[in-house]
Amino acid sequence: MEISNESPAKKPKRLTSIVWNHFERVKNVDICYAVCVHCKKKLSGSSNSGTTHLRNHLIRCLKRSNYDVSQILAAKRKRKEGALVIPNVGYEEVQRKEEIITPINFKFEQEQKRDETMNLGALSLGSAKFDQERSRLDLARMIMLHGYPLDMVEHVGFKIFVKNLQPMFEIMSNGAIEQDCMAIYGKEKEKVYKTLHGLHGRISLAVDMWASPENAVYLCLTANYVDEEWKLQKKILNFVTLDISHNDDILSETIIKCVMDWDVDRLLFSMTFDDFFTNDDVVFKIKDWLSQNKPLLKNGQLFDARCAAHVLKSIALDSVEALHDVTHKVRESIRCVKSSQATQGKFNEISQQLGINNHKCLFTDCTTQWNSTYLMLDTALEYKAVFSVLQEHDVGYTMALSEREWEWASAVTGYLKLFVEVMTVFSGNKYPTANIYFPEICDVNVQLIEWCKSPDDFVNSLALKMKSKFDNYWSKCNLALAIAAILDPRFKMKLIEYYYPQIYGSDAPDYIKEVSSSIKELFNEYSMCSSSLDQDSRPGSNLPSTSNGTRDGLRGFDKFLNETSQGQSITSDLDKYLEEPVFPRNYDFDILNWWKVHTPRYPILSMMARDVLGIPLSTLGPDLVFSLGGRVLDHHRSSLNPDIREALISGQDWLRMESEGW
Repeated sequence: MEISNESPAKKPKRLTSIVWNHFERVKNVDICYAVCVHCKKKLSGSSNSGTTHLRNHLIRCLKRSNYDVSQILAAKRKRKEGALVIPNVGYEEVQRKEEIITPINFKFEQEQKRDETMNLGALSLGSAKFDQERSRLDLARMIMLHGYPLDMVEHVGFKIFVKNLQPMFEIMSNGAIEQDCMAIYGKEKEKVYKTLHGLHGRISLAVDMWASPENAVYLCLTANYVDEEWKLQKKILNFVTLDISHNDDILSETIIKCVMDWDVDRLLFSMTFDDFFTNDDVVFKIKDWLSQNKPLLKNGQLFDARCAAHVLKSIALDSVEALHDVTHKVRESIRCVKSSQATQGKFNEISQQLGINNHKCLFTDCTTQWNSTYLMLDTALEYKAVFSVLQEHDVGYTMALSEREWEWASAVTGYLKLFVEVMTVFSGNKYPTANIYFPEICDVNVQLIEWCKSPDDFVNSLALKMKSKFDNYWSKCNLALAIAAILDPRFKMKLIEYYYPQIYGSDAPDYIKEVSSSIKELFNEYSMCSSSLDQDSRPGSNLPSTSNGTRDGLRGFDKFLNETSQGQSITSDLDKYLEEPVFPRNYDFDILNWWKVHTPRYPILSMMARDVLGIPLSTLGPDLVFSLGGRVLDHHRSSLNPDIREALISGQDWLRMESEGW
């Protein structure tokens, strides 16, 4: 309640509660009041009133300085003698060269129960409990999750923020935060290890090369798999710093060592390599080492996968480079039009006279994004006639293209249009399972065959160069692409039968038969693996030949019956899937959910589908598919030592997956 100002009263006794640091006690006749030193509001201050209402006022007081409310409460419970003051820290104080910010050290008792949670919307006094160890690990986890530099803990602004937010928090040094990050990495690594070794299916590794502004080279291994809930997952396993003078032997040995460290050699289904691995020796050495411990599925034919996005990006860049001189003329022509309002006005006037009512505006491309070059050429081609007329009316326009150069620009723009559309499908899919690649890659293959028939020498030579690079990729990956497409219930063998005649012509039946035989062979291998697992897990399979002293002469018959029964049911599993009608095609189809639902119907085939659909047939993200550059590590991480660098990059990847549910 509000009262008028009165003269201060003599205190009859020492005020022991800490809240009196924020109130002045006044007396009017025989009544005592407490005056808030922040907002001057007056409340009851008699000894019989207690201090609860004073503490509640401090929480609501808008003019109160930035005090830690939980400390006020805690100090009240502890009832320390003397006044406790929590200072505010300013920039001027922190910037003094020799001053070190040190949190106030005081102890107090907490009455909060362990299972009591903090309500951030309405924090009640006494509910907060400060934990230095927890807060320190939270800070390290935050730095790792968001990729902040480790030395942010030494920044003046950060120290001031933390000091005023929680004076009790002891700000750690750069080295201490590094140790905490390593500790978090170690615990998270154990979780990932248990996850991988608890899978029912196999994993496929994506192998990528990174660079840095300092020309360092890094090797990144990422595990891709379909988890028990039929969700596509990927986790970075290793981020290894390579010596700049590394060779193929060192590269293969490094990859093998990483596989051994994670003990996943028997879990591997395939490896996807980026365009850095043009030499097959590295892949051959890895396959040879793996096959010594356990034969690879389908004799390793599905093991060596290559990144589809890398191949198409490389082909697209070849097209851009081949048209370099023509593109330069187009770029300069656009700059000429935009050089002055008079020229732009003349250009617009000619457009209207020619009946070209195009709302697209001319622009120059971003030379580091090849899809931007495509858009520039595509727009310029629509004003081709206008540029030709402008040449006759503007003597300053000296970069006009010849008719043949416009034809070349049109042809290459057609190439780039297809590549942009296909790459958009690859990078725009949130869950890029292996089945989505076959139709897109086949479309590129069919178009390349047509482009190679061009009578123009320039167009023909460029198409042949692109076809040669594409064929090298197709020879390695066409089987994996085809099997993944067959395991899409919307396509099955029908999609193979549709595309192969366009690609192979009269030889198509032989290639279709080869794919059909391959998927049956792979299925049979899964059948045998399943049968073996069933034998090992069957109750009594490891018992001796006698039970309770009684001879069992029909154990051989039990084995024979199991093998023959399994063979019959497994064979019908694949045949049943292929013989049934294809599933209706729609755009929101979730293939992993389809297989999850149909696992009881196709128990063995679903095991194979889980592994095949998890192959990362493309590894480039949306930020790189149209970029002329590759993966480059930022400066602050490239300057770290190799161990903490790997911990931060791998740990960030793992923590991001956890944080998606927050």
